[in-house]
Amino acid sequence: MGSLGSQLLWLLILAIPVAAVSWTITHEEIFREPRDYCKKLSESKPVLWQRKFFYLFTCEYCFSHYVTAAFLLMTRFKLLYADWRGYVIALFALVWMANIYMAIFANLKLEVHHERLEIKSKDMDLQARSTGKRPAA
Repeated sequence: MGSLGSQLLWLLILAIPVAAVSWTITHEEIFREPRDYCKKLSESKPVLWQRKFFYLFTCEYCFSHYVTAAFLLMTRFKLLYADWRGYVIALFALVWMANIYMAIFANLKLEVHHERLEIKSKDMDLQARSTGKRPAA
């Protein structure tokens, strides 16, 4: 186990791929069909544990716990303690950090989306003025 500074650096770095995998699977277009399927099953399955199982593929926070567990198995990263307690602390710290990264990314993505809409609206206004037509409401 390294120094506290080394552990914190590992925490900050490991949270990046956890966030990337969690976000990609729960939000991006490439996984839309399986995610839509899981969403449908999470709403229609009669048994509670089945609904919850399929829901975890639609929620970045829920899914990040499983991604984090996989990364802890791969890296054997522990935080503060060299025994099993280090894994437990690392699990929740990585989930928390990854979700901060995902929240920042979501806000940036939303800002970019709003800027694109604003530019598109201005383009439509300019086009309408140049052709003498009023923009559609």
